[in-house]
Amino acid sequence: MTWKLALPLAFGVAATAAVMHAPSFAETGTVMPETLPVSLDPNDADNVKLGELVYRGGLEIEAGELEIGGISGLEWHDGQLVGVMDDGRWFTIETDEIRGTLVDLIEIEVGALNDERGKRLRGKADSDAEAITRSSDGGWLVSFEQDHRVWRYASLAGPAEPAAYDAVAHVANAPSNSGLETLAVTSNGYLACGEWAGEAQPNCVLKDNVGLVNFELEPPAPLDTRGGVPTDADCASNGVCFVLFRSWSRELGNSAAIIAIGPDGLDETLAVWDNSLSIDNFEGIAVREEGEETFLYIVSDNNFSSDQRTLLMKFQVSQRAATAPGVPPKVYATELVVLETSMGDITVSLETERAPITAANFLRYVDEDRYDNTKCYRAMRVTGGQEPSGFLQCGTQNDPRRILDGITHEPTNETGLSHTDGALSMARFEPGSATGDFSIMIRDQRGLDAYPESDDPGRRPGFAVFGYVVDGMDVVHAIHASPTDPDKGEGFLKGQMLAKPIEIVNVRRVDAAE
Repeated sequence: MTWKLALPLAFGVAATAAVMHAPSFAETGTVMPETLPVSLDPNDADNVKLGELVYRGGLEIEAGELEIGGISGLEWHDGQLVGVMDDGRWFTIETDEIRGTLVDLIEIEVGALNDERGKRLRGKADSDAEAITRSSDGGWLVSFEQDHRVWRYASLAGPAEPAAYDAVAHVANAPSNSGLETLAVTSNGYLACGEWAGEAQPNCVLKDNVGLVNFELEPPAPLDTRGGVPTDADCASNGVCFVLFRSWSRELGNSAAIIAIGPDGLDETLAVWDNSLSIDNFEGIAVREEGEETFLYIVSDNNFSSDQRTLLMKFQVSQRAATAPGVPPKVYATELVVLETSMGDITVSLETERAPITAANFLRYVDEDRYDNTKCYRAMRVTGGQEPSGFLQCGTQNDPRRILDGITHEPTNETGLSHTDGALSMARFEPGSATGDFSIMIRDQRGLDAYPESDDPGRRPGFAVFGYVVDGMDVVHAIHASPTDPDKGEGFLKGQMLAKPIEIVNVRRVDAAE
């Protein structure tokens, strides 16, 4: 809830450095935690793309009076994060998010895990909780290292009961600290992995309606040469499971990766990163589904060390990877166009196959020089969350000497496109009235997408996306940041109009030779 003072961050801290013992009588209770915002890239706050993931904010969580640390498993349930710590505690986190971006934490509640008699767990051998997942009967399953076992909790604050899982046998001969780091319930079974890779025994086991299958899930490069191991997993309702890998070496520091496994058995590495980006000893991953969007939260284990951090980070998974990992994305026909402005060039890729009517209209304006010497004239700015945010509007400004007849509306629910960062979208009044004015999105503005099921008739059609910026977003940002005139514009446009509109000198197709 309270942001602490920003201090220089040390990235890639050794996972075993300056380890302090977990508190003997670990604290429980509720706290408004102190946090510090964390960028994905400490050298470039605008760098939010990581493989098939888009960064949606992150925080460093202060240990505080509850000595928060040792987080080893994570789950999203009933509007909050639920997890376990390897000192025998459970916790819930209520996140504070603005337009899908994680900006702070509202509250953390911490409680003690109990044994089968309802008594609090004591000692590392009994309390080393490593994974948590929601069971099909509505309870909680928690896996433990040291004394390898899976316990079921009807309520995390209540007594435990043994859970008969074949996964326990999978780690029966594993070292005490290499047990079931990964346990995730699926719609028809579960996925479990031991904390090893490249050994004689496969590291993972999958149970479904057919039976039990042991298989090796290999860490991607470079984790395959750095001792990378699976450390947690969670599964979406469509059967796609996301497995978190981590590695650490004294020479190279931390590395992490996320692999998606589809119900057809195909897998895909979604992201790999090291200490060139924000990273620590990641141990927990949770899936959150909102409509058609899939998000991942990952969290690090600070090992109760003053030299490590508890990082909580949120990512959005690309729609293709969230639904069909391992299946190459379909390549659609596009056309490149360059907008030469007085502040620099912007290159856009027009979706001529997915939005053929709207893209063809834009190209007609280009070929007939109708955009030459027009302006970028409006900067709609959204405050709060990551900035800059909003959109930049450009084009003919309905100049009757330039505009053509309105075109048929192509809603995003039919084209499959979306108002994500860099999207080009047609300005319009009523559907079918779009002519020669367009907007460029700055950060995701999915509220402009079509929502046919909306109770508000005005929101149902949305706006038509027809392309994306592929180079020159820095120019878009610079134009968008230009001063506005508080007196220009009417109604909701007042205060959004640029004091000195920026000229679009020329718009042209990109030659194949360029």
